Amino acid sequence: MPRASQRRSPAAQRHADTVRFVLFEARPAGLAFNQLVRSSELSPSQARAGLACLRDTIAERGWPPLIWTRVDGYKFCSDPAELQAYEVAIIREKLTEIRRFITGVVAPHAALQPKGRWIKHLNTQLSSVESTLDVIADYIDA
Repeated sequence: MPRASQRRSPAAQRHADTVRFVLFEARPAGLAFNQLVRSSELSPSQARAGLACLRDTIAERGWPPLIWTRVDGYKFCSDPAELQAYEVAIIREKLTEIRRFITGVVAPHAALQPKGRWIKHLNTQLSSVESTLDVIADYIDA
């Protein structure tokens, strides 16, 4: 069965085309989500589906990456410094999620089942992911 990103419904593709058109029209400025909804005349759920589908198709079509910032909202971006800042912010967010998952779920599970094969494997893999994300999150372009 194909991955979720490869199962694009025709409706989601239409919404993605609408979102792309609206965002290209707004370039170089971005649009906050509520502005995107109003400009595209899509419902909030249709706009979210369009954004998700658009993110899945950007690379295969050679379009610039789609990012979101508090200041600008959603926008296409090709500035390397801005892209790196966005990527590091997302990595830090995921690192926080992984750390909370480890401390809130995996560590208590390991305490309940210290000899469990699954929990040992999970703990090892998540520790590896955590250390890799930590290195990326602390990266500063010298």
